[in-house]
Amino acid sequence: MSRPPHLGEDVAGRLDWLALTDALAEGHRGPRAQVSDAVVRAGGKTLLNRAAWAPGVGALVKTATVVPDADPSVNGAVTLFRDADGGIEATIDFHLLTKWKTAGDSLLGARRLARRGSADVLIVGAGAVGHSLREAYGALFPRAAFRIWNRTPEKAEALAARFDRTAVAPDLEAAVRAADVVTVATMSTEPVVRGAWLRPGTHLDLIGAYRADMREADDDALQAGRLFVDSRDTTLAHIGELTDPLARGAIGEADVVADFWDMDRMTRTSEDEITVFKNGGGAHLDLMAARWMLSHA
Repeated sequence: MSRPPHLGEDVAGRLDWLALTDALAEGHRGPRAQVSDAVVRAGGKTLLNRAAWAPGVGALVKTATVVPDADPSVNGAVTLFRDADGGIEATIDFHLLTKWKTAGDSLLGARRLARRGSADVLIVGAGAVGHSLREAYGALFPRAAFRIWNRTPEKAEALAARFDRTAVAPDLEAAVRAADVVTVATMSTEPVVRGAWLRPGTHLDLIGAYRADMREADDDALQAGRLFVDSRDTTLAHIGELTDPLARGAIGEADVVADFWDMDRMTRTSEDEITVFKNGGGAHLDLMAARWMLSHA
């Protein structure tokens, strides 16, 4: 019996950011996946298990370990299963899939919600995801100026040096106030972006919070405009960005206008409205991205 293929970094050169968002959008027109998430905490470390199964598409299990002081801080493994018999169809490099799924998720949200003429993109967080976001948003807004803010300025400087038209933002509030798009990828448990800083027409993309105790934006930011998520199933139940304000009545479930399963409603209604998108990164998106990657392998 032949061994299932393994998709690694050698596939990356055949991948395209905008094509991935097309594949994710098309995947949401197909059968709805069942998803399951489980989080295990061990001190400051986290084990996150995500699984999805879509009829006719197959199943995927993704396990991530998060150790904040390690380098890299996030590791894991991914297995793709056939729908027909449940056999292993492929294994996929965890970092490769996570990079493309995570940034692709936010990029699809931005394609639907950000102003087409966005010329100033602020990336908050200079880790591995920040690097992926610079690549992804650069494909969507090739003429935009990019700025990067990080709690440790040296990391922002190192990331900015890797790209053209990219500079360090020394002051977070000033950078948010000037940005057309603000994309946030941190490990913060306290809000780092304030709604009072968002100007009309801004698109706010929230990525980092994945546990119940994590927030990247304050209540004012969530209330400032129209709120969207990638999946209600994976964002309303256990991610603090929404569970915290929901529990306190700062927002209601009805304030979430749409998710990717209701793509036609995920749209900007005016140039001046603020749009807020929460990237929950559910396993169904890993499944769709993995299928797309396998087609390119």
